[in-house]
Amino acid sequence: MSIRRHEIMLQPESARVIIRPFIPSDADKITAIIRRTLALTDKEVTRQLKAVYQEFESRHYDVEALFMAHYRKIARHISSPSPLSRESELLLGALFSGEYSLESAALFNPSIVPHPDQSDVPAGGLRFIMSLRATGEGHISSIEFRSGMIDPGGGISFDPVSRFVAMPLVVPNPTYRKKSFVLKFHEMGFDNPFADAVMAPLGSEFSRSALNESVEAVGKGAHPETHELHRTLECIKWLADSNYELSFSSKLNVSERIIFPVSPNESNGIEDARFVCFKEDGGGASYCATYTAYNGKAILPQFIETRDFLNFRILTLNGTAVQNKGMALFPRTIDGRYAMLSRQDDENLFIMFSDNLHYWNDPQFLLGPAEVWESVKIGNCGSPIETEAGWLVITHGVGPMRKYCIGAVLLDLNDPTKVIGRLKKPLISPEGVEREGYVPNVVYSCGSLVHGDKLILPYAMSDKFTAIASVDLKELLAALL
Repeated sequence: MSIRRHEIMLQPESARVIIRPFIPSDADKITAIIRRTLALTDKEVTRQLKAVYQEFESRHYDVEALFMAHYRKIARHISSPSPLSRESELLLGALFSGEYSLESAALFNPSIVPHPDQSDVPAGGLRFIMSLRATGEGHISSIEFRSGMIDPGGGISFDPVSRFVAMPLVVPNPTYRKKSFVLKFHEMGFDNPFADAVMAPLGSEFSRSALNESVEAVGKGAHPETHELHRTLECIKWLADSNYELSFSSKLNVSERIIFPVSPNESNGIEDARFVCFKEDGGGASYCATYTAYNGKAILPQFIETRDFLNFRILTLNGTAVQNKGMALFPRTIDGRYAMLSRQDDENLFIMFSDNLHYWNDPQFLLGPAEVWESVKIGNCGSPIETEAGWLVITHGVGPMRKYCIGAVLLDLNDPTKVIGRLKKPLISPEGVEREGYVPNVVYSCGSLVHGDKLILPYAMSDKFTAIASVDLKELLAALL
């Protein structure tokens, strides 16, 4: 089979940094830092702040705004008889800030979709956006993006990558869909009068401010103060924090946008986003992704929606089948229902259908390990791809010595519960430098696309770097059939 490994390797770049809060958990330590800073003379404050700017201003777009944001996080600990100067506030903000290198450890597990803007693309070409899992200090993962072009001859190039990285605005007053919110809350075991009282005055869509007002009203109401009431209200807030909206400035290049963990359930990482261009029944298109939220103890599948890669909605998924890793959405509905691949048992591939994009139950077994190279477990490498021959699913299999290989299966176009083709040998196995990295002997992908007569397959090499292969589609389908 004709497989072309392109001479492209995306490597982690330690110089791409963001500024994060660096605030001790001990209140006494916070007040000690504040006390030492307020003891400085105005002249010394000016000198120290100038030194900070000289060292760090060129590494970020707007350090002043970030310093002020972090100052506001600790302002309640300040007890001063007179207002602080702006320079003192900024210096305090700098003292409670630190740089974080997003991809110092790895840049891997890619997925690829057509760019929403295809203007000025030559005939036969395609502009794309690639998502990547960036991992830094503490093995915290986030989502980065790259853009590039597939030229009419099949060559692949990437747009220049900016030195700068910027986090989005977390929309302060997002909206929620009541039906999904209530479903998730009941799944969590909070089907009680307190939850009903909070939700009753809210409309089918409601804002965070409206939710906060209802939570406060119930908390101050005639109910007796009980542990159940307190826990119910706290979990409503937790669920709201887990569903949020992000907005990037349109001035930022694609490579400058970073989705870093926001909610408590993803505090230790946003892992393995599987993006797909979803064709809506009405003719429009949106971009959706499933990803794994990790809080250091437990994982939780989550969902991303965007139309422009500038504005994102982050949502929890509902249903008894929302568990484990590896959920991958089909790019359109089938007989009017959404379809999803999954792996609830961490061994076999399952498929499930739903009338609600955010609610999943009743997974059906699809296929299990068959060959030795996949005999430990199998999973998907992203969303199924529609072809005339059927749904092409790129898979991964784990075999002896925890070696990960990439394979492929073909599902019936009208009834994707039927497997009509399957490779007996791996499509891609780790070779040479691909074997060396943070986790050796691994090739892995989170999403491919078909362009013309080629399958464009970006893949990670041993949880460290990212490469790209292209495969002759006709040859692949012939091998599957």
